[in-house]
Amino acid sequence: MQSGTLTYGADVASPARVLSSCRHRACRSRQIRRKERHPGASLHTFAEAGISARILAALGRQNITSPNRVQSEAIPALLDGRDVVVQSPTGSGKTVAFLIPLLERFRPGSPGPRALVVTPTRELAIQVDGVFASLDSELRGALLYGGVGYRTQTLALKRGADVVIGTPGRILDMVERKLLPLTRIEYLVLDEADQMFDAGFAPAIERIIGLTYSPQIVLASATMPGWVSAMIAKHLNDPLTIRVVAEGPSLLEHGLVRTDAGLKLRLLSDILRQHRGTIVFGRTKHGVRKLNRDLQRLGHRSVELQGNMAQNAREHVMATFRAERADVLVATNVAARGLDLTHVGLVVNYDLPDSAEAMTHRVGRTARNGSAGRAVTLLTQEDHEKWAKLRREGAPALRTLDSAELSRRGGWLYVEDGHPGA
Repeated sequence: MQSGTLTYGADVASPARVLSSCRHRACRSRQIRRKERHPGASLHTFAEAGISARILAALGRQNITSPNRVQSEAIPALLDGRDVVVQSPTGSGKTVAFLIPLLERFRPGSPGPRALVVTPTRELAIQVDGVFASLDSELRGALLYGGVGYRTQTLALKRGADVVIGTPGRILDMVERKLLPLTRIEYLVLDEADQMFDAGFAPAIERIIGLTYSPQIVLASATMPGWVSAMIAKHLNDPLTIRVVAEGPSLLEHGLVRTDAGLKLRLLSDILRQHRGTIVFGRTKHGVRKLNRDLQRLGHRSVELQGNMAQNAREHVMATFRAERADVLVATNVAARGLDLTHVGLVVNYDLPDSAEAMTHRVGRTARNGSAGRAVTLLTQEDHEKWAKLRREGAPALRTLDSAELSRRGGWLYVEDGHPGA
């Protein structure tokens, strides 16, 4: 069960105050249309928001019968035209929360595109597009990502797309080819924002925002490091901030296993034999390739996901793992961002990540949508300095697991004496 905290930058402004604070015509017209709603208002049913019967039926076919915490708080604010920041765990329904308002707001056939959803990875873009299609909208969409040819994506844009979903690089590529004007964008979503505003994505995101004309902005993420807060202050107008945290006992158990570097691979192999549906994280593309080969040599049904793979190869890997024709997915941080996999029961940090935020995203691949999950971090003597750095950044203190119990019987037994948690 989850609880949310809403934080408003200011009370709902009067029309006069709105006019004085907005810099662009699009911003003014959007905010004047805003309904007067009591701050903190939330939904008990989707129908309360006036959502169309078509979308209600599509939600029902997916057994989504009532809004969860994120959806109940975000949808009214977004329908009212407010900028929104959503900080919530992965798998908490953010995608439905930001898609429903745009589907209700726009009508097909207008000069466009009118809405843009930006994601850090191809896989997440494909997942968002799948949710968009499942909601049975009459709006036309275009899915843009790199690693594939331009023909299909170009045709989708030339036919006239109302909604564009894609990755920063391919979006800007299409802008430069004069196939994707951003001046009519009225609704901009930045999904997995903490991953987007890192050193690699920040310039592209700044450029995309700069090419738009003061759209309504939705910024969604699991974590909010300081530099994301600075971006929010710069680009969002009086945003509603929704924070959703776990209430009660966590559905994720995360333990530490101490080992020697020379025994690490064998220990991992023994752990994997006791589990199915496992993601193992390595630090580098080369390391992931080697680890996958080593696991296959030891008899495991494993596949790898890393950034150097062609898109069709990545999609084949994901289809294989989702269909449970492979028990283990070995992946890098970048390759696994945004993956929505329902059957992952265990995450293993074979190599430590470079940041506490990256660890949050890694272990967030399990314990999703109300299901329980476990995570194991392997720690060698050589890792201690890096682990201390992660702890200073906010990584959780972890209790030490009995490695023999875990590897031989799959048992989850904490060590009480001799090896305290770190």
